[in-house]
Amino acid sequence: MMTEKKLTRDEVDKLAKTLYKAYAKQKPLDMHEFPEFDDDSAYAIQRELTDLKAKKLGGYKISLTSEETQKMFAATEPLYGAQLDERFFKSGVKLKQSMFMEPLVEVELVFTAKKELAATDSLEELMVKTTVAPAVELPDCRFKDWFPALPKHLVMADAAVGGAVVYGDEVPAEDFTLSELTEIHTELFRDRTKVAEGKSSEVLGNPIKALKWLTEKLAETNQVVHAGEHVSTGTFLLPVPLTPGNWEAEFDYGLGDVKFEVEK
Repeated sequence: MMTEKKLTRDEVDKLAKTLYKAYAKQKPLDMHEFPEFDDDSAYAIQRELTDLKAKKLGGYKISLTSEETQKMFAATEPLYGAQLDERFFKSGVKLKQSMFMEPLVEVELVFTAKKELAATDSLEELMVKTTVAPAVELPDCRFKDWFPALPKHLVMADAAVGGAVVYGDEVPAEDFTLSELTEIHTELFRDRTKVAEGKSSEVLGNPIKALKWLTEKLAETNQVVHAGEHVSTGTFLLPVPLTPGNWEAEFDYGLGDVKFEVEK
């Protein structure tokens, strides 16, 4: 096994361009052809990949927010990926399977910033500064046969395997107590057949803690969550494959549901 290393600027550029080509042409890469590299290099590749896409940033997704998923990817903390604005959709959307490569389905909460979020914000302050909505995230990857075999550094480089996020009606996050945010339950259906269920406590104990983690992590590289940007905070359940059909996630605590159709 090759040891992790810090990549040179030229190496970062080359790998970012390789990932961008796979993204643009929808042609998956072989993970085994890539070297190991450290977290700083992985995030540097991700930032350059985002720049190469040359489109409006819509926000972020957070991955590896449960002990189980961290163990799967040999990680000790979550990781984040920048997501384009065009990949956030409102509930009721019709999506084509062809816009993805090897997609999965996860159920999450999305927080949207009403004003810029700071690393110094407390959990309660973050709730005052955001809305919250039920959501389904559709992770996707530029590497073939990726789940759950993709190494953590490649997950990070590939924008935390971002695909798309479908979200429902937003309400002020401060309408909930911290305790209530830990107790939200969801059921996921495909063509009215239940395929999974989960709860919000799987996300670092409370999804707002994932948002807090992100503000602190972004601050390390002088980044922030700006007003209007969304943050998908981590899955309530282990992902299932995305296939054509009518999908629905039902949430309790008055959050409502998220519906979307995937066409062949």
